Amino acid sequence: MISTAIRVARVGSAAELAAAVLMVAGFPALMLAALVPSVPAFAAAAAVTYLADHYLHRKGSYLINRLGKVRAGLSIRFLIRQLLLVLLLARLSLADNLIYYGAIACFIAFYGLQAPHGALVQLIRNRRRMPVATRNVDLKSRIRIPDAPPRRLLHRSAEKMLHLDLAAVVGILLAAQLKSSLIGFAGIGLTVALATLYVLALVPYVRGRKIPPNAERVLAAVDDWLGEYRPETVLYFSGSKDSAYQVNMWLDTMEKLDSKPLIILRERAILNNLAPTTVPVICVPGGVHLMNLDLSTVRVALYAANVGKNIHLLRVPTMKHVFIGHGDSDKLASVNPFSKVYDEVWTAGRAGRDRYAIADVGVRDEDIVEVGRPQLAPIQTWQGVPEGRIPTVLYAPTWEGWDGNPGNTSLVLAGENIVRKLVAADPPVRVLYKPHPFTGTVSKEAGAAHQRVTALVRKAAAERAMDPRFVADTAAQAQAKAELNRIEARLAQLSGAGNDRGDEAEATRDGLIDIARHEEVARLRAEWNDAYWRSFPSWEHGVVTGAEPRLYDCFNVSDAMVSDISSVVSDFIASGKPYAVTDSAEVGVEEFKRNNTAVRAAVILSNSAKELGELLDAVRDPAADPLAEDRKELKQYLLGPDEPTSLEQFNTAVANLALKAETRNVGQQSRDAAALAEAEAELANAVPGQRVSTAGDTDGVGTG
Repeated sequence: MISTAIRVARVGSAAELAAAVLMVAGFPALMLAALVPSVPAFAAAAAVTYLADHYLHRKGSYLINRLGKVRAGLSIRFLIRQLLLVLLLARLSLADNLIYYGAIACFIAFYGLQAPHGALVQLIRNRRRMPVATRNVDLKSRIRIPDAPPRRLLHRSAEKMLHLDLAAVVGILLAAQLKSSLIGFAGIGLTVALATLYVLALVPYVRGRKIPPNAERVLAAVDDWLGEYRPETVLYFSGSKDSAYQVNMWLDTMEKLDSKPLIILRERAILNNLAPTTVPVICVPGGVHLMNLDLSTVRVALYAANVGKNIHLLRVPTMKHVFIGHGDSDKLASVNPFSKVYDEVWTAGRAGRDRYAIADVGVRDEDIVEVGRPQLAPIQTWQGVPEGRIPTVLYAPTWEGWDGNPGNTSLVLAGENIVRKLVAADPPVRVLYKPHPFTGTVSKEAGAAHQRVTALVRKAAAERAMDPRFVADTAAQAQAKAELNRIEARLAQLSGAGNDRGDEAEATRDGLIDIARHEEVARLRAEWNDAYWRSFPSWEHGVVTGAEPRLYDCFNVSDAMVSDISSVVSDFIASGKPYAVTDSAEVGVEEFKRNNTAVRAAVILSNSAKELGELLDAVRDPAADPLAEDRKELKQYLLGPDEPTSLEQFNTAVANLALKAETRNVGQQSRDAAALAEAEAELANAVPGQRVSTAGDTDGVGTG
């Protein structure tokens, strides 16, 4: 029942739900206490509403946003509490007392200060919002960007300002209870004084040298930097904050380009969710600002998504435009007809080329280039199960999706069957369960299935720990855990250093990445991953959730995988390891393989998972694996050849296209020069009357 209430109220926990209930119930209680009247009861109810409101704000509760939508926002809630306090004074027969008039005057003055406070806060934020926000771009040496105001002034400023009424409320309640106006006026004076000081503290940040430069100067500085840096290859991206992963997956590739890279983003939300990178990043929300940037040295523009804002860069003829996408699958998005607007479409392997041919959406075969998948470089090729270690099978189901299609995930209908058969396998295997992070967000059945599968894996792990056949090296595990603690402490230290930028303007000014720290973080993350897998026995079943260890790390410690139709399968194929895919919708093996290229070398499972033995046999005896050759062929078909490496193929494709762009530009310049020379020659050979006409005479006759 509580979980249902949490879901309906859109709160994150039982504590948030309790705080919401207390806050909502607190206001009727305030009214009742005011009407009775009872000062202690009013004080208790007021304390509950203050504390509950503060807790929900601190947690960023969705309910707070909803209250604002139904005209019960923050200011209204404070105003109601203050009006009820005035009602309490009237019911206590204090309407003729000076404290009554002092309370009314205080709250009027207090709300009178809200307007300049809100205006100043908004003005400061607007002036410090840059027309172009950057990372790894040296603007500090070109323009002066002042420090941001102290965080305590602007962070949750409306809430802080309104809570200054607490002194007045407490003072007035004490005055009513103790029959002493003096303490009430002390509280009133403190509230008005603090509110006035808050407003005055904001004033310096809207004048003089504390104001960032205007848009014209910032854009000029960015153009100056572009002229010095001279970028050659741009990764362009636009999308919602939830789509940041689509650009993040290309950061490592951009860092390793042979040409000078630049990343152009269109939304601040994407910039805020961008993973750390050494590549220069420019976020340009305004289309006009983007079109006015000096990108004359760029020869290749890469697009990771098909979105409307792409047109702002597609209009530039001096560069060649390429759709690179953000994954490889059989989904309809992989053959979007919009792809016709690009000069080229780059796919991982032959499969991508064939998809466009079959879809017949107007993308010409000669405009498709196979470049592999550079992002899959961290996935290690399978060399068989190491001697002395039992095989590891990864179960990585996808989530239920938005449409409720039973074929989306195996978790609901097959998950428990899969795990039961794996943990009971003989000879034994280790099971790693890594669910999709969205599992259970739409379907309560999927969420319940996830809980049951998690319980199965953990129960099997506990039983195996008691089995005398499995002996843990406790000393090695203790050492690995000590390493984990050391690494995590250092990572926390590094993540804190340099990340205290006050706002967008400061982040732009100070956004040059510390290369040494960036490299240390990368090294530590690799060490963390190694220590993590050594921190428990190689035979111990496990549930892997959260961002770390990453999916590809799970691939590398596994010998086989069970999954569903998703990009996870396409990526796992890079390892060459055996894999199984569940036909949860039970369309049949042949139809399933016909509709989904990535499963053509897989063991196809029914919801009973009775076919799992075929997968385990392939792991235990690779020489007898009937699908081994099929996997090799499918890997090359989907992802391209292993040699040259995908990164080499990608760099070659960039270089070839840049040469085409340069050839086009040189040819255009030659044609323009020839046309200009021809026009000048015609002008020089014209008769005098014609020359005058050329200068502007309407009838072509000289004036004599």
